Amino acid sequence: MVTVTLPDGSQRQFDEAVTAMQVAQSIGPGLAKSALAAKINGNLVDMSTVIDSDVQLAIVTAKDDEGLDVLRHSCAHLLAQAVQSVYPNAQVTIGPVIDDGFYYDFAFERAFTPEDLELFEKKMAEIVAQNLTVERHAIKRDDAVKKFAAMGEDYKVQIIESIADNEALTF
Repeated sequence: MVTVTLPDGSQRQFDEAVTAMQVAQSIGPGLAKSALAAKINGNLVDMSTVIDSDVQLAIVTAKDDEGLDVLRHSCAHLLAQAVQSVYPNAQVTIGPVIDDGFYYDFAFERAFTPEDLELFEKKMAEIVAQNLTVERHAIKRDDAVKKFAAMGEDYKVQIIESIADNEALTF
């Protein structure tokens, strides 16, 4: 039996392990649709995280500060996907969330133009319209280096190589 305690103090019990999304769905379809992430015992996790022991759980939506950061982080990835769809030889460098949005740096043969930005925005809308499933995967550091090296993503390789061997990498 898994007991999930919600922010209001109420509890939900499940006979077996459950994902954060399944908990949100048990609360209501509106919350499940709005869910961007969850906080388990105060730690931010994605909605596919499996809960197999008693926890404190909060569902994070765009109304929450953490939710806005998650949304912006996801938009940065969406931008990278759009840019590489339009210009496959553009290399992704780094793209963090910032106080008022997000950005992504790219290595490309020339500076992007306002027309490029319009193409990227259109491509982003097309990708969103596909309603793709986004899944988070853990990968070993050495495997990540090999993967991105094979893709020709030299900057990503440098970033990954600068991360400690024992640090978990997720994509």
